[in-house]
Amino acid sequence: MTHMSTQSSLIALLALGAFHGINPGMGWLFAVALGMQEGRQHAVWRALLPLGIGHALAVAAAVAIAAVAGFAIPLHYLQWPVAALLVCLGIARLIRHRHPRWAQMRVTLPGLTLWSFLMASAHGAGIMVVPLFLGMAVHAQASCHAMGTAPNTPALALTATGIHALGYLAITAVMAVIVYQKVGLGLLRKAWINLDMIWAGALVATGMLTLLV
Repeated sequence: MTHMSTQSSLIALLALGAFHGINPGMGWLFAVALGMQEGRQHAVWRALLPLGIGHALAVAAAVAIAAVAGFAIPLHYLQWPVAALLVCLGIARLIRHRHPRWAQMRVTLPGLTLWSFLMASAHGAGIMVVPLFLGMAVHAQASCHAMGTAPNTPALALTATGIHALGYLAITAVMAVIVYQKVGLGLLRKAWINLDMIWAGALVATGMLTLLV
């Protein structure tokens, strides 16, 4: 496994969070729906916090599992099962995808938090972060070994989750406001499928790149 510098990994985590934020299935679609239900933009902004919390919890769960597994298994061995899981998720989404049911959307703030967590988990968003976290952890292990110290894996996990969540939340906010103010939901039916296919391809590509991180 090629070691990535911490700075490169953080930039990649931020960019990956932004990519997750672009996908309507990751949350901004439902922030817009909440704004339309209440008829005011303030509701769109109010939805961002639970969406961000749910997404961050999904990422944190995946990263935590990888960190715990790293205590029993050398981190560089984890790349193979992670890569296989990402590729399988991507292929599954390529085979099966569906339109959202616009008329049935009813959202509440607690429901958004749970929904965001479940969607991020189901879409493999957390697992996509794991390869970058592993790259950071392996790099930290090598650096600490040279200095005779122990790596702070929990701090790395929190950093990875936080940076990714920042990128996600920023783009989610931008997309939600633009769609609410300018675009509307009518143009999203076709775009949903296009983005769903792109997301599936990204899962497969991330699985392949995991072996190079």
